[in-house]
Amino acid sequence: MAKNLVNYYSGLKGMSPEEIADYYSRWAENMKYDQDLNPGTYNGPTIMADEVADCFPENRDKIKIIDIACGSGRVGNELAAYGFKNIDGLDPSDGMLKQCEHDCLVLSGGMGESHVPCSGILQMIRIVKPGGLVLISMRKEFLENVGEYADKLEPFFAKLERENQLEMVERRVVPNYSFNRDGVLFKIKVKNGV
Repeated sequence: MAKNLVNYYSGLKGMSPEEIADYYSRWAENMKYDQDLNPGTYNGPTIMADEVADCFPENRDKIKIIDIACGSGRVGNELAAYGFKNIDGLDPSDGMLKQCEHDCLVLSGGMGESHVPCSGILQMIRIVKPGGLVLISMRKEFLENVGEYADKLEPFFAKLERENQLEMVERRVVPNYSFNRDGVLFKIKVKNGV
């Protein structure tokens, strides 16, 4: 399976959210998700944890983080190594967790074909307190070749920024994000929320 992962997103086009959740559940149980997406092949969780650690150099045990599309919890494990303790995970294949306002929301690898839609950004900023951060990392190519994001995601961010709902603190290309391909990291500060 690992050799096919570079292009596996193309096979997800048109799947419903329920079908996607079922696919990931089966992958985790039968297809060895963690083995297929091991460090070195998929570096998103490490990149994300490093970025969160840079954003919160102190009082890490007090920072509340929610990891959207948490999968098997690699981002949470990486964050815990930095001393973060208040980490919740939310993934459709495992059910919903109690939502509350958080200091930081991370989404690493949850943006792709038939994954989190642009409108999902509204829910992300809704559950992060004003002044909190939303950190999103994804494959850079998805900004061009995934219909939900191509010429839509970044204009959506700009619209929310004009409406004073968020501030785009940083947009940065991240080399070797996944499968030797570049990623993009968005660092967003929540303003008034939704």
